[in-house]
Amino acid sequence: MNITAVIEIAMRNSICENLSQFFGQANWLLNPPVPFKWKDTEANKINMALGSARRAEYSKLAQDDKHALDALAFPLGKPTNLAHTQRSKQRRAHIQVTDGKIVAELTFYIWKRLFGPDYEHSLWKPTLKKVFPNKRVKRSDVADNLEIVYQSRNRLAHHEPVLHSRFTDTIAAIKYLAEHLEASTPSDRTPLYRLIADDLVAVEASAVILHAELDAYRT
Repeated sequence: MNITAVIEIAMRNSICENLSQFFGQANWLLNPPVPFKWKDTEANKINMALGSARRAEYSKLAQDDKHALDALAFPLGKPTNLAHTQRSKQRRAHIQVTDGKIVAELTFYIWKRLFGPDYEHSLWKPTLKKVFPNKRVKRSDVADNLEIVYQSRNRLAHHEPVLHSRFTDTIAAIKYLAEHLEASTPSDRTPLYRLIADDLVAVEASAVILHAELDAYRT
């Protein structure tokens, strides 16, 4: 989980820096410049992240600050018999949050989706290829390896095993991403690879022990 978390953060940071430069404007998550348009799946995820970011900010406000939002939420006066949940929802809609706050609420799912075929012509070719600048790296290569890490990460998060070929494939995918992220030539000396190197050695060593123990039960 530590390794996959680092992979996710590294991918997120590199992608966001890339797209921020590509779109050339603030608020590119919610309002990207035309003619670019998010697919419905990503648009929905971004709106959900916006809602989560607003809820987080709202929870930090003092009661006086929350009441002050009523002037924006109900310029004609607060309706009578309005449920508390609806009042809070209307208030939150007027809280301004930064792109960074929204990004923090997005999950691994959206970052790996950006390397799918839906964005090959709108994002990969014009800009996201720079995240993996090695000329031999194809979009599908990145997408396939991200999918493997994503699926294993979800299994681990739900306390499901990642063993045998699944484990081997996951380690290979992690190394591929770490060797190629922002690297013109693949290397185990990239900043990302060096950051996770010790954890990789440790998890591969523990996997050998665990697999041996499991095999002993079969004999």
